[in-house]
Amino acid sequence: MSTIIDIAEFKSSKFEPILPEESQVNPEVYGAELAYWVSTELARRGLATMYPGSEDWGWYVEWFTETGSEFALHCTNVEGMSNKWLISLRRHARKMFGRDKPSFTESEELIKALREILDAEPSIDELK
Repeated sequence: MSTIIDIAEFKSSKFEPILPEESQVNPEVYGAELAYWVSTELARRGLATMYPGSEDWGWYVEWFTETGSEFALHCTNVEGMSNKWLISLRRHARKMFGRDKPSFTESEELIKALREILDAEPSIDELK
């Protein structure tokens, strides 16, 4: 079973990068504005995440279940576009060497809240 699944793809100019290209994690790799927005909106619904972090592919926010299972929402632009976005869900292993990953079903509350947030945002188009 995979470690990461795509859960939303959409278009929106709301999350286009504010800072110049040289301030991005990599050339034409965006997602900071989206990750901070997702984190804030989830917190408003009672689902606290960690502050966003960056990787060379984009940005992420980590979320833990009450039982300690860890998931991350990966927030990045679709390659070559500054207004098309992809959010993926990654499950983190509880043990070394990638063993004992939680089931994606443990993240249903997170996925449901994320979909509600995306559905409610008027600047988002073509949500898949």
